[in-house]
Amino acid sequence: MNNYIVSARKYRPDNFRTVVGQQSLTTTLKNAIATGKLAHAYLFCGPRGVGKTTCARIFAKTINCMNLTAEGEACNACESCVAFNERRSFNIHELDGASNNSVDGIRALVEQVRVPPQIGRYKVYIIDEVHMLSLAAFNAFLKTLEEPPRHAVFILATTEKHKIIPTILSRCQIYDFKRISIHDIVEHLRYVASKENIAAEPEALAVIAQKADGGMRDSLSIFDQVVGFTHGNVTYDAVIDNLNVLDYEYYFRLTDAILAGSVADAFLLFDEILSKGFDGFHFVTGLSSHFRDLLVCKDEATLVLLETGEGIKEKYKQQAKNCTSLFLYNALNVTNKTECDYRESKNKRLLVEIALIRLCRINATDGLGTEKKKS
Repeated sequence: MNNYIVSARKYRPDNFRTVVGQQSLTTTLKNAIATGKLAHAYLFCGPRGVGKTTCARIFAKTINCMNLTAEGEACNACESCVAFNERRSFNIHELDGASNNSVDGIRALVEQVRVPPQIGRYKVYIIDEVHMLSLAAFNAFLKTLEEPPRHAVFILATTEKHKIIPTILSRCQIYDFKRISIHDIVEHLRYVASKENIAAEPEALAVIAQKADGGMRDSLSIFDQVVGFTHGNVTYDAVIDNLNVLDYEYYFRLTDAILAGSVADAFLLFDEILSKGFDGFHFVTGLSSHFRDLLVCKDEATLVLLETGEGIKEKYKQQAKNCTSLFLYNALNVTNKTECDYRESKNKRLLVEIALIRLCRINATDGLGTEKKKS
């Protein structure tokens, strides 16, 4: 049987240095370990797939390491580290809040906390999706969380911090994990591709990163999917085909038609997009993003906000030269209003086509639909 391991597991970070996109948090955690100023309870919160549970595991391994490196990382050689890496450590306990959300589950945990570790200094309890605990379970956990034994450290992880009661929040050090930037995701995917001997175009990796919406786990899962589809040759065309993503090229062509005031060309392009299975709302939101990216390219100071591959970035910069800032402001106003009206519209196609007419008429009007007076 093939021992294939998905990339999200195979390339899961095993020390703070390899965690992607959370440098400020990992630095803070390493400093706390180096100075011995460990809290008894931590709350890691943020979107899915950004490294909360991974950092909790690394933190748990590192505080029990018997021979920390000069950089403050776990040595991976001592008995504690080896036991952790081989998944046989009795010092680290992981619970799923969804399946252990009753009072009885928390009481069993409280009883277990009293037992000191046999190897290492701390017993670490990682509770994932802690917001799933019932109110009674939270209340049963309060006293132990506030005054745990000296050897116990709790790390709570959640995607929904607002669902956790204030009395729990007040007892934890709170770390907010951010979405990982497209640049960081692309660089990591490039690293994975090189390790797996996979050819990957930068523009293709950028599309995968955008589709993942800031989650590294999602991006690696999508990457595996695309690799299977392309047999190891990840191209931009293959990615947009496999992920059903609307090609940038459509928006560039449509913007050229709008700038030329050609309603017919705009209608034909929209019809072609619909025939490929994309709905009107997806099209309008993409067009809004396109105009936003063109606006970003109008100023060198905001160019850093454009998160695309270098080849696509050049196309944006060239097209932005043909657009005035006033045109882009008015175009964004039209597309934003269309997005707001789309859900309630009875004739959605007509709504989008009217928006295209308005966009084509921007340069012939004052931007509000009133014809400019001829001089």
